[in-house]
Amino acid sequence: LDWQARLGFVSRAPRWAIAHKFPAEQAQTILNAIDIQVGRTGALTPVARLEPVTVGGVVVSNATLHNADEIARKDVRIGDTVIVQRAGDVIPQIVGIVADDGHAARPVYAFPGVCPVCGSEAVRVDDEVVTRCTGGLICAAQAVERLKHFVSRNAFDIEGLGARHIVAFWDDGLVRTPGDIFRLHEREAEIAEREGWGEQSAANLIAAIAERRTIALERFIYALGIRQVGQATARLLAKTYGTLADWRAAMAAAQDRAGEAWTELNDIDGIGPAVAEDILAFTHEDHNRAVLDDLEALLDVQPFEQPAADSPVAGKTIVFTGTLEKMTRAEAKARAEALGAKVAGSVSAKTDLVVAGPGAGSQARKA
Repeated sequence: LDWQARLGFVSRAPRWAIAHKFPAEQAQTILNAIDIQVGRTGALTPVARLEPVTVGGVVVSNATLHNADEIARKDVRIGDTVIVQRAGDVIPQIVGIVADDGHAARPVYAFPGVCPVCGSEAVRVDDEVVTRCTGGLICAAQAVERLKHFVSRNAFDIEGLGARHIVAFWDDGLVRTPGDIFRLHEREAEIAEREGWGEQSAANLIAAIAERRTIALERFIYALGIRQVGQATARLLAKTYGTLADWRAAMAAAQDRAGEAWTELNDIDGIGPAVAEDILAFTHEDHNRAVLDDLEALLDVQPFEQPAADSPVAGKTIVFTGTLEKMTRAEAKARAEALGAKVAGSVSAKTDLVVAGPGAGSQARKA
């Protein structure tokens, strides 16, 4: 148990535990079609439409095919007999095909070069496996998916406003931006008259939205749906910058890639150049800045609350370098953060303490 306590947790899961699962049950069925879904970051995801088949007690008619490379690797073609299983007994996936005489005659699937929703060009950037729609803000699919993410459980978590309602409100023009959600009280009577709604359910929704006008900074940043920014990264940003105003000011300053703000963003332990570029791309876009301005006027975004820690390193910025002899680097980072310190990846003008073990090189010299 003391080893378990020493290993600790990552964001949510224990480092010391492993899950053993029974082999997934498999079944065979016909692949009738391949459709493309567009996500909030513009990713085009192919979805297999299957002849319904029972797998592990559940009727499966759809399964993800992940990306163009995965389709090519498995050589999946429309009309093939495919092997389906539920990964982890939850998510349907296609394992492979059942070879037959007709497979070779079926046409190879051609991944689309345009977005099926907005018609914008769809491209593969650099060495990514994902094909993305370049339509951005003009793509309705991306806009709706971002709104769904905004109200999701780990973001604003507005009771009574699920994905189905977001789609319906979007289709009827009630909601176009995240800020519109917090203006729905102006249209309460209109909502009450909608099919499936009434005065009480509309009032409950408006009350639930009002309750979420006050939100923690880390949840707010996560809700924005910035590419590569999950809960852990949102918390890192909130912890480093403290308030929404300071975060926005720092991101504006970091647009200068030669400046101190850019260095500070990259020095956050857990954020590298690729993530930093995605954050800055989001905050630099005019429409996103307008959305942030709108939300800042409508909401009370609470500053990040540092864990109470009565220790000499509380509030200090620490850099670990070289070989640590008594514990691993991850353990040292966790211990320092538990004592209220910030851990950076490299030395800068804001560094308070450097822990230099044997083999410390450039960081020790820089300090």
